[in-house]
Amino acid sequence: MAGLANSFGRGAMTNHWIDYQHSDVIMAIGVNTAENHPVSMRWIDRARERGAKLISIDPRLTRTAAVADIWLPLRPGTDIALLGGLINYTFENNLWQHEYVVNYTNASYLLAPSYSFADGVFSGLADGAYDRESWQYELDEKGNPLQDLTLQHPRCVFQVMKGHYARYDKDTVCRTVGCSPEDFERVAATFCATGAPGKAGNILYAMGITQSTHGSQNVRATAVLQLLLGNIGIPGGGVNAQRGEANVQGSTDMAMLFHILPGYLNMPQAKAHPTLADYNAKETPASSYWANKPKFLVSLLKAWWGERAAGDNDFCYHWLPKLDGRNRSHIAIFESMARNEIKGMFVWGQNPAVGGPQAELERKALENLDWMVAVDLFETETASFWRRPKVQPADIKTEVFLLPAAASYEKDGSVSNSGRWIQWRHKAIQPPGEARSDLWIADQLYKAICYHYLRGGVFPEPIVGLNWHYGEGEEEPDIEKVALEINGYDTGSGQPLENFTKLSADGSTACGCWIYSGYYNDLQDPPTKRRIRETEGIGTHAGWSYVWPLNRRILYNRCSSDPSGSPWNPELPLVWWEGGQWQMNDVPDFAWKDAPPEKTAGSPFIMLPELQARLFSPGMVDGPFPEHYEPVESPVANVLSPQQNNPVIIWWQGLGKLASSKEFPYIGTTYRVSEHWQSGIMTRNSPWLAEMAPEMFVEISLELGAKLGISNGSEVLVSTPRGEIKAVAYVTRRLKPMAVAGNMVEIVGMPWHWGYRGLFPGDSANVLTPHVGDPNTTIPEYKAFLCNIRRA
Repeated sequence: MAGLANSFGRGAMTNHWIDYQHSDVIMAIGVNTAENHPVSMRWIDRARERGAKLISIDPRLTRTAAVADIWLPLRPGTDIALLGGLINYTFENNLWQHEYVVNYTNASYLLAPSYSFADGVFSGLADGAYDRESWQYELDEKGNPLQDLTLQHPRCVFQVMKGHYARYDKDTVCRTVGCSPEDFERVAATFCATGAPGKAGNILYAMGITQSTHGSQNVRATAVLQLLLGNIGIPGGGVNAQRGEANVQGSTDMAMLFHILPGYLNMPQAKAHPTLADYNAKETPASSYWANKPKFLVSLLKAWWGERAAGDNDFCYHWLPKLDGRNRSHIAIFESMARNEIKGMFVWGQNPAVGGPQAELERKALENLDWMVAVDLFETETASFWRRPKVQPADIKTEVFLLPAAASYEKDGSVSNSGRWIQWRHKAIQPPGEARSDLWIADQLYKAICYHYLRGGVFPEPIVGLNWHYGEGEEEPDIEKVALEINGYDTGSGQPLENFTKLSADGSTACGCWIYSGYYNDLQDPPTKRRIRETEGIGTHAGWSYVWPLNRRILYNRCSSDPSGSPWNPELPLVWWEGGQWQMNDVPDFAWKDAPPEKTAGSPFIMLPELQARLFSPGMVDGPFPEHYEPVESPVANVLSPQQNNPVIIWWQGLGKLASSKEFPYIGTTYRVSEHWQSGIMTRNSPWLAEMAPEMFVEISLELGAKLGISNGSEVLVSTPRGEIKAVAYVTRRLKPMAVAGNMVEIVGMPWHWGYRGLFPGDSANVLTPHVGDPNTTIPEYKAFLCNIRRA
């Protein structure tokens, strides 16, 4: 999310799956679409039927790689080296889309003279963090960025970036990544050819590139490449995240991340934002659509506290929780738990005892809790951590409550897919036994807590004052009331709002998530429930469900036409100028009313202050350009600079343990298989699925198997300083040794779906992974670590 937001303005997939049919080249990097996102392959195959090429970039010969036109195997954790090589190839061969780059990106902006980069480090590094003051534009006397539209000034973004990636030549990239020069050349020539106007290149990615100590910059590198090639905002283009679950997009939209409020409003900081006026002054930019942020926040406060939220009390802003400056992400929570700083925990549809990094550390940390509530379909490993192998239950004080939850087809509600489509899913059957919907559980929990706070307690007002009226007693809450609140309504009439353009900062509107406003604006025929197939047009299917924002199917779509308003590809016009007005096959993502092309050409990225996309992005905490660093655990030195690792990486030396390449010479990586789902607790309790993949396994190359005397089906032990697991060996051609910086490197691949509960238990791969995280998001580095393997 951070990489996309800091490049384009929104942390979301730019296009949608059906749009893949319009791609000329699809590059799947760190994603196994055929196996893990099979619906997307339908539309990829549709594109290939008319001649499109599919490139798979993955350490393993996956099911996607097996059907791809080109498979490039790369060493885990070296995505930026490869993408940087493609960026450099684009420059060297003059394949960048000139008119697009000049008009739609910040390529022409001059950087401040204080900005610099040397030896793998950007200016401003001190004490493990960057002071980003030097990562700014040079300004004129009015405070506006200086520009050179010829792109010749040595300090313009274009020239600085060109110089930055000059080090990423073919030979250096191949020595780092472990691929052959011939494979690199094939990938570069095929994909970078989409920089020609009228062509469309599509980059798909997933956890293969995000679960890294430079995961956000991996995504940034895909964005930079696509901007140079003119592939953002066009049919068949984009940077398209293949989410890890069906509703990951919806969960982040609704602020399941600790640092945001619904709709990606920044969470207030206690020191910086003590009052609503402070928050608005510091968080509201002078330009970009975020200038409307006060409307979004006040409407949210009205949704939460109703009539109690008024202008004379800052709309109850003082009741809104505020961050204390400490990191509260997944890794940080378990580190705090290990230090006895957390006493209770709700684990809702999650299984960190299997899914968390350095899993045994996280299991041990759970022992310090006084209580834990687990809400799930089955008893997970997390819910039963107190009786895991080699543990005495009597020695653990934690009281565990297990609340049985309804499955997805046992409850009503909306699900937001990767392409931001908010689709209503109807309840099919009743949940079994005492299982209840998540909404019912949350409703009953609130009512019980409120009952006690009404009788006393510290600071009860924010709890008892909530605008919570979804149902009486123990009945199932009315989910349509929740949907209406999310959509937004007029506080006077109670009528639903058309969309977020109707929101106000004066308290006259309430809205639970501003970007969703419009999805439930008609109580009789909510857009989210509509299922109208498109019979003519280019496949945007505007009548099928609702897409945030404003039912816009392709983001940044002003870029689908040139500055004069003519579509780059006349056969796939999206938004274009004709007959003295804008014509559209999609909702325009720019201020289009009474605005001819010359007024809109300079502002196609309305969520960024520049109103143009960022090739250079000062918002990232670890550098304005993506730069290759080795994973925290690596068997080789960084070839591209003396700086071995990301210098502002987040990891905790006192609790995490790191491996050396002498004791642990092989690269471990984790992945998923189609027979299992996430931590496996659902699929390992489903006999038909579990019988197809009944046991934990690891994959190694034929060469490594011969070297270690491991044959197909042998039991093996895989170890790191953090733990050891037993598995069955698959000795396979899907992995092969790689020549990296003069060394032969072997990869040990393993799925992570197993744990000690369920019908088909097995050891967890995440016992082996390190407790380290990306400095922008703190996502763990699951995809590249050092390990050893031997016969059991």
